[in-house]
Amino acid sequence: MKNITVTLPEEDALWVRVRAAENGRSVSRWLADLLQAMKRQEDSYEVAMERALAVEPALLNEGGKPYPSRDSLHDRDGLR
Repeated sequence: MKNITVTLPEEDALWVRVRAAENGRSVSRWLADLLQAMKRQEDSYEVAMERALAVEPALLNEGGKPYPSRDSLHDRDGLR
């Protein structure tokens, strides 16, 4: 583990201490858990983005057929 120093306004430091205590953790452990969760979320987003960008785009107009009309694409019989 690496120690770092964080400087906060007094009211923010109080808020962090209260949140950490509500969760039964030290400020250090609470912040470490919060940052790890943020990193996992960011990593999973990047993986999902890479996966989405790896998919080949589909052709919308194969074989020269006409495109469907906007109304037919957005038709919702149950809403009328």
